[in-house]
Amino acid sequence: MQAFRVFRITAVAEAFSWTGLLVGMYLKHVTHTTEAGVWFFGRLHGALFVAYLAATLWVARSERWSLWRTLFGLAASIPPLTTLIFERWVAKRRPAAEPAAATA
Repeated sequence: MQAFRVFRITAVAEAFSWTGLLVGMYLKHVTHTTEAGVWFFGRLHGALFVAYLAATLWVARSERWSLWRTLFGLAASIPPLTTLIFERWVAKRRPAAEPAAATA
C-alpha cells in the first residue's frame, strides 16, 4: 500500500477517534451517564495516534518532506481534529502523480 494513502487513512481515522473520545469524555464528565465511550475510544484513539505517527514518518521519508513539514505533521496529532487540516494542506501541495507510477 502506498505511503500517502496510509497517511490519509490514518489522519482521518485519528480525527474520528478524537471526536469519539471527546463525546465519551462529555458523557462521562458532564452528563455522568457512562464511561463506555472513554473506555472504547480511549483505546482506539491511542492505537490510531501511534499509527498516525508511524504513517507520518513513513510518508515523510518516502516523499522526502522537509524537517519542518514532518514536525508539523507529527504535532498535528496533538490538538483535536488537526490531522484533517494537515492532511488536506499536504494533499493540496503534493505534486501530481505520474500516470506510469499510478498504474504500476
